[in-house]
Amino acid sequence: MKLRQTAWLTSGLVMVSVLLAACSSSSSSSSSSSTTPTSASSAASGSTGALKTGLKVFVIPKNLGNNYFTTADSVNSGGAIAALQTLGETGTETSGTAATPSSQIPAIQAAINKGANILIVSATDPTALCPTLSSAMKRGITVITYDSDAPTCRDMFINQASTAAIGTSEVDLLASELHDTGQIAIVSAAASATNQNAWIGYMKQQLAKYPNMKLVATVYGNDDPTTSTQVTQGLLQQYPNLKGIISPTTVGIAAAAAVLDTDKYRGKVLLTGLGTPDALKKYVSDGTIKAFELWNPANLGYLAGYAAVELASGQVNGTQGQTFSAGKLGMFTIGADRTVLLGPPFVFNSSNINNFNF
Repeated sequence: MKLRQTAWLTSGLVMVSVLLAACSSSSSSSSSSSTTPTSASSAASGSTGALKTGLKVFVIPKNLGNNYFTTADSVNSGGAIAALQTLGETGTETSGTAATPSSQIPAIQAAINKGANILIVSATDPTALCPTLSSAMKRGITVITYDSDAPTCRDMFINQASTAAIGTSEVDLLASELHDTGQIAIVSAAASATNQNAWIGYMKQQLAKYPNMKLVATVYGNDDPTTSTQVTQGLLQQYPNLKGIISPTTVGIAAAAAVLDTDKYRGKVLLTGLGTPDALKKYVSDGTIKAFELWNPANLGYLAGYAAVELASGQVNGTQGQTFSAGKLGMFTIGADRTVLLGPPFVFNSSNINNFNF
C-alpha cells in the first residue's frame, strides 16, 4: 500500500517533522460498516456536513497498564480520548489486564452492551476477536482497529507505519551495529499478535540480505514484563554466542534491556526494536541500547479517534484515495484495504532521545 499524509506531528515534535511521527445506535443512517458503506461520491469530495457529536466511543487497547497504550489513549498525552473530546464525543478506555483475546473480548462485549457507537480496538489476535467485532458491525457500530489489525472484521485500520518499513528497518539498524555478522534473536509479544507477526515476516525477508547474520530463535513475552524477562534470559543461556536481539514491542524491549544492562552483556549483546523514549533513556545513556525505533503513540491514538468519528459521521466510507482531516495532525489519505498510515518509523539514539517525553 502507498499512503501519504501532509502533516502528522504535534507541535512538540516539530524539530523532527520530516521524520517522525491493535454511528449512533439510535439511527442506522449514522453507522458505517463493511456491509453498509456511505456514498463514496459524497465522501470522496471531502466533508459535506458536520461531524456527529455525542457518540459513545470505547477505546480498547490490547491491555490496560501498558505504558505504550496509556500514551496512545489518554487525554493527558494527547491520545485517542483527547481527540474524541475535541470532537465532542464521549471516550472511555477499557480492556482486560492481559494482552490476550480471552482478556480483551469481554471488554469489547461489555462496550457493545453499554451502547457503543464506535469501537477503537488494538487487536490481540487477527481472527479470535472477529465473532464479537462482526456482531458489533452488524448492529451498526463503527469498528476501527489501531496499532494491530483484525483485517476481516473492521471498517478501517490505523497503521502506525508501513509494515514493511518497520520490519526491514529494524534489521538494517541491528545489522549496521553488528557489522552484518552474528547470531540474533527476536523477543516478540504474543505469538498471535497481528502486527508482530507481520513485522517479523519482513524481518526474515530482510535478513536474506545479510547472509552472515543468523536468526536463531523467536520467543514470545506476551507483552508481560516478567515473561519477557524470562524468555530473554532463556535466550542468553541457550545461545552463548548471541550478538543481537530485536524486540518489536515496547514491553519486550524494556524487559530485554534490563536483562542486558550488566557488565556481562552491555555492549556485547546489542539490542534494538520498538520502544518509548522514557522507558529506554537509561539504557541508551549507559550504552545498553545504541538506537531503537518507534512513532508517537499519542499521534496514533489521536489519528484513530479522528478517523473513527469521520467514518461514523459518513464523511468518509473507507474508499481508497479519500482524504480527511485529523485536526492538528493534518490531512490523511485512505489507502488500500481501508488502511490509513501515520508515518515512517523514527530512530531514537543518544543524540535526540532527551528531546522526547512519552
